[in-house]
This record gives sequence, C-alpha cells and structure tokens, in this order.
Amino acid sequence: MKLKIIKESAANLFNSNRNIPWWIFSGAIVSFILILYTGLVPIRHTYNLGDIADKDIKASDDFLVEDKDATETNRRITADNVLTVYDFDSLLSSKLYQHLVTAFRDIRDAAESDNFKTHDPETNLQIPAVSEKLLRFKSVFEKRIGFTIPKSVYISLEKNRFSEDIPNAVIAIVSKILDTGVVANKDFLLKESEKGIILRDIESKNEILTYELNSFFSPEEAQGLVKTIGQPVLKGFSPDKRDTVLYFVNRLIQPNITLNRNETEERIKRAVAEVSPVLYKVKAGEMLLREGEKVSGHQLVKLKALKSQIRYEQISATCIGAAMILSCLLLTIYIIHLKNRNDKIGDHNRKILFYACIVIMFFLLAEISSSLSRSLTQNEPFSITAASIQFGIPMASGAMLICIFMGLNTAISFSLVIAVCAAIVFQNRFEIFIYFLLSGMTAAYWMQNCRERKVFINAGVKLGVFNIFVATAINIYFADFSWMKLLWDWVFAFLGGVGAGIVTAGLTPLVEITFSFSTDIKLLELASLDQPVLRRLMIEAPGTYHHSVIVGSMVEAAASEIGANPLLAKVCGYYHDIGKINKPQYFIENQSDGINKHDKLAPSMSSLILVAHVKDGVELAKQNNLGQEITDTISQHHGTSLIRYFYDKAKQMKGEEAVKMDDFRYPGPKPQTREAGLVMLADVVESASRTLEMPTSARIKGLVQNLMNNIFSDGQLDNCELTLKDLHKIARSFNTILNGIYHHRIEYSEAQTTGNGKGKDGSPDKQQSKQVQDQAGRHTANGSGHLKRLGLS
Repeated sequence: MKLKIIKESAANLFNSNRNIPWWIFSGAIVSFILILYTGLVPIRHTYNLGDIADKDIKASDDFLVEDKDATETNRRITADNVLTVYDFDSLLSSKLYQHLVTAFRDIRDAAESDNFKTHDPETNLQIPAVSEKLLRFKSVFEKRIGFTIPKSVYISLEKNRFSEDIPNAVIAIVSKILDTGVVANKDFLLKESEKGIILRDIESKNEILTYELNSFFSPEEAQGLVKTIGQPVLKGFSPDKRDTVLYFVNRLIQPNITLNRNETEERIKRAVAEVSPVLYKVKAGEMLLREGEKVSGHQLVKLKALKSQIRYEQISATCIGAAMILSCLLLTIYIIHLKNRNDKIGDHNRKILFYACIVIMFFLLAEISSSLSRSLTQNEPFSITAASIQFGIPMASGAMLICIFMGLNTAISFSLVIAVCAAIVFQNRFEIFIYFLLSGMTAAYWMQNCRERKVFINAGVKLGVFNIFVATAINIYFADFSWMKLLWDWVFAFLGGVGAGIVTAGLTPLVEITFSFSTDIKLLELASLDQPVLRRLMIEAPGTYHHSVIVGSMVEAAASEIGANPLLAKVCGYYHDIGKINKPQYFIENQSDGINKHDKLAPSMSSLILVAHVKDGVELAKQNNLGQEITDTISQHHGTSLIRYFYDKAKQMKGEEAVKMDDFRYPGPKPQTREAGLVMLADVVESASRTLEMPTSARIKGLVQNLMNNIFSDGQLDNCELTLKDLHKIARSFNTILNGIYHHRIEYSEAQTTGNGKGKDGSPDKQQSKQVQDQAGRHTANGSGHLKRLGLS
C-alpha cells in the first residue's frame, strides 16, 4: 500500500513539476561526466613485488618506461665528467705584503721613540738595546703578522731596526712561489690530471681550464724551494738577516689554490638534473603481466609507469569541457524543438527524459565499444584495426529511435549530439564525427512512416550500403589505400548499418512500454478489431462498438484531409468509449429492449454515470497499455462539454436557479491535439446523426454544420490547433462518410424477395428501406414463407 502511494506521489510530482527537465538535464550531464571520466582513467592495478597476478594486463596505449639503471649510469658518468672547481687567490701575496709592511712600520716607529743603546765590549761600539717597551710590542707585532716568532728572530729584527728590506725581500720570494700556485693536497689534485680542473679567480670570477696540475707546488715543495728562489733576492744580506727573511717566507707560504667543494657539488647536481631519463617504449597491446605470474621488479616498473601516465587534472578539464559542449548542444536543441510546444507538463517531462536516456545510453555504447575495439584488435592475426571495428558500432540506432517516436527534424538534431559524443569518446577524431553524423541523419530519414517490422531491416541494409560509401570517402580523404583495411572497413560499415536496424527493432517495444509512446506499428496492432478490449466491447456493448468503428472511420478520413495522423486518429476513435463497458445498459445505443434505465434516476445521478465512463475508459486504457496518446484522447474526447439533456431535465424538475451548469459538465480537459479534437467532433456528429428520421444529404450537412458550430462556440477546440480551414475540411469529410452510411435503398415488394432473403440481384448485403421494414413487420408471424420468431430467441 505504501509503495503504491509512493508511486502515485512520484507520478504526480513528475506530471506537475516544471523543474523536472532541469533535474533530468543535470542528471544527464553528471552521468556523461562520470562515464567519460571512467573511460579516460584506466583501471588501477595495485600489485606489490612478489604478488600473483589475478588477470592479464595489457598496455591500452603506447607509453614510455624509464630504464632506471641506464639513467643512473648516465647520471653517474655525467657527475664524473663534471670538472672540479678550485679557487685561486691571486691577491694573497698583496694582502700578505700589506699586513707585513704595516706591522714592520708600526714596530719601527715604536723603536725610534725608545732609542736606548748598549755597549758592545768587543767592538767598543754603542748598539741599540731591546727595551722593555719593544718587548711589549712583540705580541702586537705577532698579532699583526698572524703568527708567533722566536725571541731570537725578534732580536734580529730589532738589531736590523726592522728594516724595510726584510718585508720587501720576504714578499718578493713569497710572490714568486704563490704566483705559480700552492695547493694544500697535491696528491688529490693530481687525480684530476686526465680531465683537468676549473681554476677560478676569487676576485675576478674568471675561470680557466687547466691540465698542467704538476706545475703547482705543494706546501712542502714550496718550502723546499724557498732558498733556491730566494738566493737572487738575498744577495748582500747578512746571514742573520737572510735567516730572518727565510724564516718569514717559510711562515707566510700558504696554499692559494683551494678546492671549492660546494661549488663543485652544485655543478654536479645541475649536470645530473639535466640528464634526461633513458626511456623505452611499451607498445599498445603488449602483455605487461599474465594471469598467475609472480610480479617481478621489471613488471612492477611497467605497471607503475602505466599508472604514472594518468594526468588527473587534464582528464578533469577534458570532462568539464566536454560536458559544457554537450550542454550547449542540448540547450540549443531544446530551444529549437521543445521549448515552444504546448505539451502537458507530464508529456513534456517524459520526452525530456526519453531524450536524456537516448543520449546517455548511446554515449555509454560508444565508451564500451571503444574499449572492446582496442581489446579485440590487440594481437589480432587478421590485421583488423580498431578504426575498422568502430565503423560497426550501431550509433545510428539512436537517431532511428528518436525519428520513430519524435519525428525526423528532432532526430536529425540529435544525430549531431550523438556524433559529437562519439567523437569525444574516440579522441576527437574528425572522421568519426562525420561518419556517425551522416549515418544518423540518413538512418532517421529512412525510418520515416515506419508501419511494418520489415522497415527496420530495409532501413538497416540501406544504411549499411551508405556507410560503405562514407567509409570509402574517409579512407580516400586520409590517403589510406590499404586494400585489406578498406575491405574490413566495408564489412564493419555494412554490419553497423544492419546492426542499427536490428537494435532499433529490439529497443522500440521497450521504449513504447517504458515511456508509454505509441509508434505506427503499435497503432496498427491496436487497430486490429481482434484486440481483447474491442472484442469485449463488441460482446458487452455492441451499440458502442458499432459507434466506435464508425467514429474511427470518420476521423481517419478527416485526419488525412487536414494532415493529422490518420492511424492515431482511427485508433483513438476505436477506443474512445471503452469506458462504457462497465455500465453498457446506461447508454442508449446499447438499450435493445426499449427500457431506458435513466428514467428511474435523478438527472444528477444520470450525469455522474455518463461522466464516469471517461474515467473508467482511462483506467482500462492504462490496464491494457494502450499508450499515453490514446489515454489522453479518452480523457479529452468530451472536453468540458455540457450534458444538455439531463441539465435541461434537471432545470424542469428543480428550476433554473437550483441547478448549477458545472455539475452537468464533463471534467475535461479539453482536446489538446488535433486527433483528440477530431474524435470529439466525430463522436458528437455520429451519435446525433442516428436521430435523423430522413437522413438526406442536406439534413446531414446541416446537422454536421450546426453541431460543429456549437462545439466551436463552446470553446472546446481552443487548445487543439484546429483552424477554421481544418473545420471546413472535416465537415466535408464527415458529410461524405455519413452520406455513404445513410444512403437510400430501392424498395422491394415481398413478391420480389426470395425465401433465402436475396433480391433479384442476389446481393445479401442490401439493406431494406424503413418502409419495407415496417411493411414486413405488419405481416403475421405465421404467414406463408416466413420463419417464426426469427432472431427472438
């Protein structure tokens, strides 16, 4: 019970809410994005080293895998080839000279200000004495020169009065050594002899490449060469002074070529970073892992490379952009084909849902077919390409379905949508878009006016031949003249056309049931008088059945005149009064015994019984799945017209003021389609025509004109798009049909009639005129040549 209430609530919401199309549209776009995203993102394979594969894994596309061992080898070689950077301090001798000269000058000035002399007993001469003040300056001097000196050396300096010759000689020797270059660890330097080193001047930042590493001195070599290099400089120096100079030289010699480890490492990092990875190509279709195999390190590298190819940001952007394109297309088609239609809310929502389902279903078909085409052609021995198989996808079936249910114009527009969806799936390929666009348009064209099942196959075969021409044109356009590929293209293109027809034939009944649509094929089935509802109507309400058949014939002829759907109109005419099955004896055409049950009922009760047949008919239509169009026609065929007979009867009984006219009107709605309007007109005209005593052509014409004018004046045709020109054609068609039904017969005397009921011309289908019938009725039952109680038992 609760489920039924929920279903009814959902149906009421669907049939009354104008925002439903936007929800459907949003759902379709979200579904489109999800399907596209899952198609672009490959299935993740999470395996660890040593795991057992549970299925075969093939490369879906070409991709590159890094050979890490080769890459690491290249990086190591590159790092080894980077030249070591050494800093060369070309100004070191100048700096030492400045410090030394300044120190000697300061101590010399101090010595002159403290000029004490001592007596030399051997020479009897006065010599300067080392004052206590100068000894106090020793520590300051040592601090200035950067190292400590023995007291003897200091005394020697004081003895020579801190002569300027000493620092000049020291720097002259040091400069010669330092200009050549002194390196702290010459053994380590010599390891770079083969590739050389970069010698960078600290001050100017100039760099030179040098291979003559043996020319540089180690500190030991430099100290060993001090005497040799200093010999020319020290000529004329006393031994004491010479020793002092040599002492200072040995102490001041220091490496001026030093290893710049940080700069060297930085250059190695930059060089290594510029080394491109060594890549090898994995071809599409290559087996990466077989079911049951233990995952090796090499295979794991390939699987990780396959996963690393995924660019989620790019995929997301692609999905959003594709969804925006599809949204623009669908909104454009909606504005052109659907927005300005006067459909009921429920019908409008139903059509929108149908369109959305078709688009999503065939987009999903394209996605699945894309994966299958790649899988089937991997390691295929017959040289079948994925592009050939893609010609066999029955995408045209979408346009064919829409053409069957919604017409050619709408189908052509949706062919564009389906072609765009297919192109998006197949990497935006131009040839795919053109192929499916042309295929869909021609398929829709050939599915017009489909009234037989064989039309599906005929259209499929025609489409297959057309697809062959399109596939050939595409091959020529791309200058692909491989006969083997062209042959397979032809095969799959033809199969795609035939397959589209077969798929459409299979889906059509499902769409009819799901969306309550009616195709011409279904209408032809319903037009059969052997349908269970019509047989029941014939047995239980024969008068109504005969009336319905005549109405069906009238509306079919009229629909052909005004360009409406004759088949739909006829079927609606057959079923418009099936609600009378429940209470057939309350309707005059079924009262064969001359007793009218309404004589004993109040007019209001009689009107309720008459109104109920509309509701009962709608229920029967739903139970028998007659389709929405027929159901709507049943509910609309009386519109909101007045049940005048019982309304007038109620006024006579209760007075005009006590009777409300709305209580004697049908609930409606008024006819919404031309076919429903035709049924209303034919129903009224056919019923009223039976009351004519002498149904001459003029009387029939006048009756039709008056009844149609009354219906038009009452506003019952306001919503069904019937024009005055249409009404004129309808009246003329009705006149023709009714004149054919009520034409006059030749009167025959009893003597001219044989015992078997045939006239002279032997035609058993000739009706006798009313006068002959009345005359025959006056004969006695036991008259000669007559059967007693014929038809009374």
